[in-house]
Amino acid sequence: MGIFSDDRANELRALFFESAAEILQAINEDALRLEKSPRDPDLVRDLRRNVHTLKGDSAACGYKELSEAAHAVEDVMTPEVAERSGEALAGLVLTAADLFDSLLTSFRDGLQPPSTQELRRLIAALQSPQGETKFAPAFHWSERERMLIATIANGQPVYNIALAVDPACPMPSAAAQLVRNTLHEAGTIAAMHPEADVTPPPTLIEVALASDKDVKWLERRAKIPTVVAQVYIERMNLEAVAEPLVSRDVAHSVENGVAKDVAPVAETAQTSAPVLPSATKAAAAQPEVYLPFAPQEIGAAVAERAAVERPRTKEDRVVATENVLRVETERVDKVLDLVGEMIIAKSMMQELMHDMLATLGKGHGALRARGGDILTLQSQIMNKLQRAVMKIRMVPVEQMFRRLPRVARDTAKATGREVNVIIEGGNTDLDKSILDALAEPMLHLLRNAVDHGIESPEQRKMSGKPVEGTIRLNAYHQGNQVVIEIGDDGSGIDLGRVVNKAVSRGIITADQARRMSENDALDLIFTAGLSTSDQVTEISGRGIGMDVVKSVMDRLKGTISVRSVPGQGTTFHLKVPLTLAIIKALLFRVSERLYAVPLGNVLEILRAQEGDLHSVEGQEVLKIREEVVPLIRLSRMHGVSQPQAKLFVVVVSLGDRKCGLVVDRLVGEQELVIKALDETMIASEMVSGASILGDGRVVLVLSISDVVEKLGRGRLHVSGVEASL
Repeated sequence: MGIFSDDRANELRALFFESAAEILQAINEDALRLEKSPRDPDLVRDLRRNVHTLKGDSAACGYKELSEAAHAVEDVMTPEVAERSGEALAGLVLTAADLFDSLLTSFRDGLQPPSTQELRRLIAALQSPQGETKFAPAFHWSERERMLIATIANGQPVYNIALAVDPACPMPSAAAQLVRNTLHEAGTIAAMHPEADVTPPPTLIEVALASDKDVKWLERRAKIPTVVAQVYIERMNLEAVAEPLVSRDVAHSVENGVAKDVAPVAETAQTSAPVLPSATKAAAAQPEVYLPFAPQEIGAAVAERAAVERPRTKEDRVVATENVLRVETERVDKVLDLVGEMIIAKSMMQELMHDMLATLGKGHGALRARGGDILTLQSQIMNKLQRAVMKIRMVPVEQMFRRLPRVARDTAKATGREVNVIIEGGNTDLDKSILDALAEPMLHLLRNAVDHGIESPEQRKMSGKPVEGTIRLNAYHQGNQVVIEIGDDGSGIDLGRVVNKAVSRGIITADQARRMSENDALDLIFTAGLSTSDQVTEISGRGIGMDVVKSVMDRLKGTISVRSVPGQGTTFHLKVPLTLAIIKALLFRVSERLYAVPLGNVLEILRAQEGDLHSVEGQEVLKIREEVVPLIRLSRMHGVSQPQAKLFVVVVSLGDRKCGLVVDRLVGEQELVIKALDETMIASEMVSGASILGDGRVVLVLSISDVVEKLGRGRLHVSGVEASL
């Protein structure tokens, strides 16, 4: 970019990175569609066009590694390759998308670009007609191994399984151990060649497995993404096991047949007894053979980059360019800050007019009317300006939703699940800062839904469910909030297991477990360090995912609730405000200090007498229309809790539950411009922000969830009532 000034070159690079993120999102989406329709020529053309655009843009910016890698991928994306190996091509494109994303990150951050050699090896294998590795299992079991096989069988079918290690496997030395661990869950391993931890790493692994699972199930289980490229399975003739000479002849017959003609057998893999053309006579005496030569599964990490929908046609791109103005978020934030200052100035003007009119007395009616009209007009203009600026910051939830099917796909591949993601409500608008903050919680919830919620295909079939599980994403407006739902049709949450795990970890006592309501038990899943998984994996088991979700929701002044029905599934409801910058709030006083809570969380306000309050197991409660609501005296924040004759109770929502905040005096409702506070200024976690009123007073905005956690910890469990927290 030597022909441009430095400022212009930086501007063009920033535009390139933004455009490249959109292209990558389009590539990921088309690749996922290609997995379901592997021979669709239109999808191949769309992918080729997007990769070609990325190649040209990166070359123009001087990013040679990315341009050359994109060029290599573009060459392999032809209808002929898609017809021959469509599924493998889809996997290759997903791998390429991850590499492109890593390259872009390295260019943006000034880091060393990652190597493209692995991608080029995969491309070469896919371009070659011999791209699918042929292998010839022998299954030469020793006399001792034959005796062990016959002993372990005990009436169960025994299978000879051969697994070709993926040439692109990132950990070839661990391949044998990974295969052993996987097949151990499917049955009893009677023999294995080679054993784990061998040098050099094996390219072919042979296993004799006793299992009551069917061949299709075993093939899916054995096809470990990025580790196993191909699987050969035959049912062992147990009578021949006792006759070494016969079994050796059979093994050699299978070896010769497979080695000479793998491809024709692959084409007939759907039949129950495929015939090996080069060994016609021997085939009739051979055991049942299953050769599902599925295309090579190519592993991929999750591409989690912000993106918006990319126009599909040239005409659409022209229209989009004409109607879309790209503006940096910082510039919009500055305008929003100025609007906030104007709202404060408006409040100051209203206070000033009120004082002036009070000084003038009851006379000067014309002046009063004129002043009132001016204030009304100013308020209308300010409200319109505020809505207009807030609308600029609003983006459709679809921007986040569109990244999640790829995450679901990768997680499902890693856990042996089959999942379909349904997206609804993508046009619902939400503040971009909130949407960005929700990305991580949604990833945790989605991975949990696939790993913990959706059952394995075999379990779903036994339960009478479709083999493919469904995860549904939805978003909609509810008052001044946006509700985001993520639900699955899996097995639901085992509350008994959750509670027992919490007791064993010392999170709750056995007595608390006995008195715990269903909502309390569900809330335990958000506790740091609590996981019902028996083993720690890259996906789950550490007990930190749901804790992260809860922490982010608290920071966003939102709430999260969960509904779970055993055998039917689980749904999480995330409620967040439309924006964090300007909120409507309820102001009140506690110990002569001014506080506020978001009006969206306030359900109702009540007057009560001290005599109306009751104590249940040491917890103050108030009965409201046949419902018992736990109370928290906010005066405890200042170390004071004095009984008063008359009380104001602000009933607020906390997910699906209620809590009453006891305050001294109500001030009213007001629109507040929220300012973040430095941690050195406010030591309490119960304060989430502050605002300046028209008369210059400072009001502290309380975080309801933190107030309940700090002031109600261990005291909001009311036995026998639905409203316990």
